[in-house]
Amino acid sequence: MVNAKINMIKQQLRPSGILDSSILSLFEQISREAFTPEPFKAIAYADYMIPLSKDQVMLSPILEAKILDVLQIQPNEKVLEVGTGTGYLTTLLAKKAQHVYSVDYHDQYTKQIHENLSELNITNVTLQLGNATHGWEKQQPYNVIVITGSLDFLPQQFKQQLTVGGRIFVVINNGPAMQAHLITRTSQQSWEDQILFETSLPPFAEALKKSKFVF
Repeated sequence: MVNAKINMIKQQLRPSGILDSSILSLFEQISREAFTPEPFKAIAYADYMIPLSKDQVMLSPILEAKILDVLQIQPNEKVLEVGTGTGYLTTLLAKKAQHVYSVDYHDQYTKQIHENLSELNITNVTLQLGNATHGWEKQQPYNVIVITGSLDFLPQQFKQQLTVGGRIFVVINNGPAMQAHLITRTSQQSWEDQILFETSLPPFAEALKKSKFVF
């Protein structure tokens, strides 16, 4: 797996424009296969979104690196991650941030994530079970929000839960193409929306459907 990790950095991340040494170092330090479900460990470092249960995916290394690169998370910042998955991106975020609050609609991987975090001596992650597809009030405001499934639109609650200067990474389904957006709160009443690149992510379909009945 060592060669696979090196190849991921040299053949995927760097050619994709990820040149920040601190980000590349994280991908070198943290074992991706430890967070990869057993049937897919052999392709843990491939440029591939690994399918998980409940229509979720483990994001590709390139997309995870781009998320870190565009958000430029600082050591004093509080992060909300919507959709924990297997916890690999959660761990990368935790290495950058002061604290990460990660919310998932399912708890299938929670036990393994706790074990991996403990082994890495990471103590600044709080895993929570719930539906955060319309925001998560409990620890607001946040400096950074990362949404790991696609949405047809960004609920206004997310914008309101940002600090001034805070950033949101989200993939919006605009019909034939999905676009990654970086949304920055520039004042109490204004936000800047920057389209970053085209990509594809499964939607938070189940959680969004059920959230319609929660008032």
